Amino acid sequence: MLTSAQKQLKDIFFCPEESNFYAYCLETLVLNHCMGSESIIELGSGDGSPVIKSLLRSRSNGVIHGFELNKLACEAANSKIREYGLSENYIIHNRSFFDSVRPQATYLVSNPPYLPALDNKIYQPLLHGGIDGITVTKKLLTLDYENVLVMVSSYSNPEGLIDYAITKSYYTSNFIVSPLTFGYYSSEPKVKDRIWELQKNNMAFCSNNIYLLAGVLFTKRHKAKTDISTELVQVMRSLA
Repeated sequence: MLTSAQKQLKDIFFCPEESNFYAYCLETLVLNHCMGSESIIELGSGDGSPVIKSLLRSRSNGVIHGFELNKLACEAANSKIREYGLSENYIIHNRSFFDSVRPQATYLVSNPPYLPALDNKIYQPLLHGGIDGITVTKKLLTLDYENVLVMVSSYSNPEGLIDYAITKSYYTSNFIVSPLTFGYYSSEPKVKDRIWELQKNNMAFCSNNIYLLAGVLFTKRHKAKTDISTELVQVMRSLA
């Protein structure tokens, strides 16, 4: 029988350390560089905490349209949005990002599903990122947004993702990295076993307890001033 805490973790994604880091990346790499007229679109809003925190700290006047499939998470997010008076700045749609007509946007942002596993029968199926953890992120890079901020895990084939981004005419224009400990979702045996398989194939980089999470800003080649892909790869491989 699940404890109440375990049930909550299965109902709505909950990892304060990761959410706080995502919020910091949003604020530092996107919101602090946005003009008031620039719009932002988000895949996977969760309970809304990261965007809410970054909006409050940055005092941005822009509008972010989020898409979240989890109805419970969407309800929790909208409750927080109303509480903080951000209803005009953060609008969450409880429907599929990929199957919806989406507003035009200068930035696409996401902490996408990146748990690697052979199938999605894991604690939270919506966190499944494919067999190497980058399936959803690669799909985001096919949508041709000018700027894409995504969270990239060192245990989810980061080099493969960077190489794929290059084929889609994206440069790595900026990134921020933080070490995180394996948590409730990434420690699930099915996920952890797949991570070790990827590590044997030089597609995952982590220690027994620590992995690196990077907030990576991909920018279309004609807009990027510099490409720091090599530096990002070196950092992600540092736990090899």
